[in-house]
Amino acid sequence: MTTSENWQLFVHNGRHNHKIVVYSHGHAQAVRLTEEQLQQTEQFKKSHVPPHNILRFFREQDVVCAVSSQKTYNVVAKIKRDQMQGRNTVEEVLCLSTERGYTVFYRNGEDSNVLSDIIVEHLTSIAMLRTWPYVLIMDTTYKTNKYNMPLLECVGMTPTGKNFTVATTFMCNE
Repeated sequence: MTTSENWQLFVHNGRHNHKIVVYSHGHAQAVRLTEEQLQQTEQFKKSHVPPHNILRFFREQDVVCAVSSQKTYNVVAKIKRDQMQGRNTVEEVLCLSTERGYTVFYRNGEDSNVLSDIIVEHLTSIAMLRTWPYVLIMDTTYKTNKYNMPLLECVGMTPTGKNFTVATTFMCNE
C-alpha cells in the first residue's frame, strides 16, 4: 500500500490484466523517427521526394514501422522551416530566386509596404526569347495561392516545338 496526503493506492494483484500490446501504433515513442531515419528524410527532402514516398520507403525497410504519415509530413515541414531560417514565404522566394540566378522585379503597394507585384525571370530564358520571339503564350490562373493573387506565366516556343518559360508573375490585379 502506498499513501500520500490525499490518495491511497491498494494493489490487489500485481499482474497485468491485459495482453501485452503487439502493435505499438499510436504510442509516442514508437512513432518517432530514428536518427538514421531523420537523416534519410533530410536527404529525401533535398531530392524533392514527397513525404508519402518517404514513408513508403521506411515501411519497405521495416515492416513493423509505426511512423505515421502525419509524423513524416511534420518532420518534412520542420526541415523546410529550418531551411527558411525565419524568413516568410515571400522573403524565401526572393532569396532563392536571386540565389539561383533569377532576375526579380517587385513592386510594393502605393500606400503600404505590402508586396503587390513580383516578376521572376532567368537570363537564359530572356536570351531564348530574343532568339525566338515569334510565339509567346501568356496564361493567367486565378486564386490558386494563399494570397489569392493571379499568376501570369509567359511561355515561348522554339521552332522545334519545345516550350520554355520566359517569366512568371504574381500580380495584385490584371
